[in-house]
Amino acid sequence: MMFREQLLPVVTGLLAETTAALPKLPVSPKLLLPLLGMLGLMLLFWLTGKVPVSYNIRNLMVRWKTAIMTALAFVLVVSLMTVMLAFVTGMVRLTEQSGQPGNVIVLSDGATDESFSNLGFSDTGDIERQPGVLRNDDGVPLCSKEVYAVVNQPIESPEPGRPKRRFVQVRGMDDPEMAGTVHGIALQDGKWFSQGGVEQGPESESGQTGRAFIQAVLGRGLAMELGNDRPAKKPLQPGDTFELGDRTWKVVGVLDSAGSTFDSEIWAKRSLIGPMFGKETYSSLVLRTANAANASKLASYLANSYKKASLNAIPETQYFEKMGKTSQQFLVAIIFVAAVMALGGIFGVMNTMFAAISQRAKDIGVLRIMGFSRLQVLMSFLLESMVLALLGGLVGCAIGLLADGWTAKSIISSGPGGGKFVVLELVVSADVLATGMLLSLGMGALGGLVPAISAMRLRPLESLRS
Repeated sequence: MMFREQLLPVVTGLLAETTAALPKLPVSPKLLLPLLGMLGLMLLFWLTGKVPVSYNIRNLMVRWKTAIMTALAFVLVVSLMTVMLAFVTGMVRLTEQSGQPGNVIVLSDGATDESFSNLGFSDTGDIERQPGVLRNDDGVPLCSKEVYAVVNQPIESPEPGRPKRRFVQVRGMDDPEMAGTVHGIALQDGKWFSQGGVEQGPESESGQTGRAFIQAVLGRGLAMELGNDRPAKKPLQPGDTFELGDRTWKVVGVLDSAGSTFDSEIWAKRSLIGPMFGKETYSSLVLRTANAANASKLASYLANSYKKASLNAIPETQYFEKMGKTSQQFLVAIIFVAAVMALGGIFGVMNTMFAAISQRAKDIGVLRIMGFSRLQVLMSFLLESMVLALLGGLVGCAIGLLADGWTAKSIISSGPGGGKFVVLELVVSADVLATGMLLSLGMGALGGLVPAISAMRLRPLESLRS
């Protein structure tokens, strides 16, 4: 008891310092405060409880098989939920990092997605010359006129049980270097495709002219995805070829596009891929302005006051925010699955703790005869349950942390029928880990509460007779 009394001021000071540092921590206060509350509750049980903690430790060691099985329930629930939340966090990061604050994306009137947008050439005549659009050193407006198409690609020699086709996003532009500047994306390897967008293959041994390849610049994620079709399972590099549509494509460059939707795209010459995939007109124009305020002002003007065509102009960050709504749908599904798993875990903990009480009825009677109050018995059993939850949650979070950086495929959409097929990285953030621990401790507290109340209500003499 003397040690506990000396430790109490130290713990109180640490809690005060932690609370003061909340705004600087990488964990959201909405998660951190309840988590600290749970840990503080455990600490309170330990510091103020009269039943020796060695009693709880001894019982856990005696019942080690049951204790391990109970902890594994926490491990399973927390690790699965951590991986699922990492998927959602990866999607959120993907949409947040795709849009440039100073960019405006211009679509045809009524279109909410590039897939459905068709801008006539006459509609786009002087949009790039509007006030507010930045220019490069040569005085050329920073505007990327693009065609966007989603293509169904057969997969060569798919593994048994795996899909035989995939959807590939193709983005065509006239000037890839301008597009890279507007979108804030540089080359990681190789070069941009040429002015003509094609490359002649080598002559055959008989002197016949080699076939013409379409030059392509790939997002890094798609280069990895296409590389998985090959025996070596290595990302495609400049000089590699692949089949799409009825043509052979040659990789000339790889984008430094990790963490954005462009990581899953093929960039090529608009005049080639437009007719090839039935997109004779522009899908979108992307304009660069000085900042977010100018982007909002220009978008409002083009959408409401531009007289030459009816347009849907949106700040690019807002466009991708709408696509982020897909992650909210996944989050709702994950919450439902986590609630079902947590409910099962709570009943499992209850069952285990009720079994422990039935086996330790005489121990409880002895504790009561020795003078320990009902509340002290309740605190002892509840602490035991939460310790199992803490250990299981820590192991579950450690297992879930292994998923950080894994890649996954998904769809993000800004409206019915549209969307982008993306390769994303799972992100196990501090918030994800805090959520896992909070769920685990909550399961332990709720699962141990009813059995602890049952132990508290046992009468000493009756428990000794049993």
